[in-house]
Amino acid sequence: MRIYRLFEIVYILLQQKSVTAKALAERFSVSQRTIYRDIDILSLAGIPVYTEKGKGGGISLLPDFVLNKSILSEQEQNEILTALQGLSKVKTLETSRVLQRLSVIFNKTAVNWLEVDYSDWGCDNSRLFEDFKTAILEHRIAEFDYYSIYGKTIRKKTRRRIEPVQLWFKSKAWYIKGFCLSRHDIRTFRLTRIRNMRITDEYFPERDLSAIHSSDLKSTGNKSAGFGERPMQDITLRLKIDPEMIHRVYDEFDEKIVKKQKDGSLIITISWPEDDWVYGRILSYGEYIEVLEPEHIRGIIKKKASKMIKKYL
Repeated sequence: MRIYRLFEIVYILLQQKSVTAKALAERFSVSQRTIYRDIDILSLAGIPVYTEKGKGGGISLLPDFVLNKSILSEQEQNEILTALQGLSKVKTLETSRVLQRLSVIFNKTAVNWLEVDYSDWGCDNSRLFEDFKTAILEHRIAEFDYYSIYGKTIRKKTRRRIEPVQLWFKSKAWYIKGFCLSRHDIRTFRLTRIRNMRITDEYFPERDLSAIHSSDLKSTGNKSAGFGERPMQDITLRLKIDPEMIHRVYDEFDEKIVKKQKDGSLIITISWPEDDWVYGRILSYGEYIEVLEPEHIRGIIKKKASKMIKKYL
């Protein structure tokens, strides 16, 4: 991408003092004409870059040029490096390179104090992440096969074409938001259900992000926007959890919504979209949880628990 290439050119000139347009063109796999256009852009931006023709000539920066980093405070420099370090954990080579360059410019050692791994134990979506990031930044239409799941019914895969707008991480999973050309509306798709993704050569104009925000994903379960559909409406649940699960409760819920009872049990009031993901979340607490409200959710959990018991009779 051009912004990365421009930054890299400045970095190379700071390190090597002079370099030919041919060498830069080969490094970035572009034409020399493109490199000269980049030089013009840098000049217009106030970077004192110049070219010399003939033997021993090339592209250089004025000898006394120092990239002005004083516009950023010490804390701001550290915040930038920290943010980039977090982004580099999603396996983006480009981010890692920028982190390295800025560490040199700021004269700081990039301390590896943060370790984040967004991949699942059985599924690595780093390639999809990279491809969608490219499609978003270059405003190119992406197409892929998508598998939607509704309860027991697995729908036949559909081929989707979208104008990708935003990658989104929610509740331990990655999603791609975009305008679905098949449904003519904003949709959100879970990356683990995407196959055969391809970035096309078709470009699209930038869309209003406010439309995206209005259809934010409400859950990670079936029938939700995470599976190519609109979000479901939330329901308010009151849950009673036994003291044996206190360690898990404080790992998974905000302390503000947890009320401890005299018998040691915990009452939690929370809004979740009603779907199979919610039922599974409740059932994962086994015999240590009781749904107090709403009544119809109590009935659903009772039926599911009864079916589970029959398997062991």
